[in-house]
Amino acid sequence: MSPALALAAALALLVFALLLGVVLRRREGRRRAGRALRFDPQDAATWHPGGRVTLVQFTTELCAKCPQVRRLLRSYAEQHEGVRHVEIDLTHRPDLATRYRVLQTPTTLVVGDDGAIHARFHGVPQPRALTEAVAAV
Repeated sequence: MSPALALAAALALLVFALLLGVVLRRREGRRRAGRALRFDPQDAATWHPGGRVTLVQFTTELCAKCPQVRRLLRSYAEQHEGVRHVEIDLTHRPDLATRYRVLQTPTTLVVGDDGAIHARFHGVPQPRALTEAVAAV
């Protein structure tokens, strides 16, 4: 392979990786539609009945963004009546990652009082999108 061709291939790979990173970064924190799944309250040790909406946060012990999301969701729940925050550590419950299709942490589910998952967020939720998701429940 000629040096010019190798350089062109390396540059093309670099541009592709850069574009992929930008696309993935822009998608993080945005609201996604909930799937046809239902959240089982038995999966959360700290689940308490009552409340209109529950923000279920999936974390792991080594997650760098999880403390930031924890503070955001706890603060949001304290400021809005009928909203609760539950945190589930997937380090201790890896079966839940498969059941709820969690591919990265933090992942947040917006769950109605009937257990229906109305929205999900990957990464740090954008506050405006979180408010819209809770209002839609």
